[in-house]
Amino acid sequence: MTTYSRITGTGSYLPPRRVTNADLVADLAQRGIESSDDWIVERTGIRARHFVDAGVNTSDLGAEAAKHALAAANCQPSEIDLIIVATSTPDMVFPSSAAILQRKLGELMGAEGALAGCPAFDVQAVCSGFVYALTVADAMIKTGAARKALVVGAEVFSRIIDFNDRTTCVLFGDGAGAVVLEASDTPGILATDLHADGRHVDILCVPGTVSGGQVLGSPLLRMDGQAVFKLAVGVLEKAARATLERAGRTEADVDWLIPHQANIRIMEGTAKRLKLPLSKLVVTVDQHGNTSAASIPLALDAAVRSGKIKKGETLMLEGVGGGFTWGAVLLDF
Repeated sequence: MTTYSRITGTGSYLPPRRVTNADLVADLAQRGIESSDDWIVERTGIRARHFVDAGVNTSDLGAEAAKHALAAANCQPSEIDLIIVATSTPDMVFPSSAAILQRKLGELMGAEGALAGCPAFDVQAVCSGFVYALTVADAMIKTGAARKALVVGAEVFSRIIDFNDRTTCVLFGDGAGAVVLEASDTPGILATDLHADGRHVDILCVPGTVSGGQVLGSPLLRMDGQAVFKLAVGVLEKAARATLERAGRTEADVDWLIPHQANIRIMEGTAKRLKLPLSKLVVTVDQHGNTSAASIPLALDAAVRSGKIKKGETLMLEGVGGGFTWGAVLLDF
């Protein structure tokens, strides 16, 4: 009998501190940098984002999102036999944020040690990270290496933003999203498509590294926005079409498009290229900003909990990020 994987629960978490465009503009003004709510909304579609407070890390956000996903799946921590965290902002150089989350989630749910022993590791593909992580978990379930996986996207991008660069500091936010992916006799994830092109490493990166107890290079995000935009729409369309072809489906079968929430222009451009009405586009970028690997699971959970997404509907998830990486996942929810 063929084994498939299905999402059985979703969860998300946003840090309490909500920062509106007005808040951010006021802070930038104190730095002598000019911006406005209209300027931000017109170029990005973003109206607010959430930032963590001091002492709150990626694993903290991820553990909260994972707790909600486990509850939605009616799954006990002891049943999880695989943890994958997609992040570009890990708690520390090592161990992985997944290993730290493994401990914290058990403590958070009053089940300390319940997740001990199962494999836990991070995936680093920046904004494509959740799509990559979901693909890895799907493959491990299909081969029998796991039965119930916890797949998390979590980021604290506020710590790597250059607040002296108004073109990038307005874009990003912090948050986490998670899903429980379980082995099933009926198809859930239908097809995936992953890519990377290292020739474009420099257009979106944090070029610093740690050596000899010091940071070498810049520890802050650098982005060529025009270059990213030009590449993003084209590769997202190709990945979506490749995924549909592998699944034997067409654009007409897609009930909801859930793209990485980077920029409303990129998102709407992708939907139009796929000939999907904008009414089928799940949008949270206006309230969350760009939360990198967390953005797709955050948007998914928001749409599920609002009743927008229903069981049995077909979803297209797709992301593009630094690396340059991109990919798509087609699934029946």
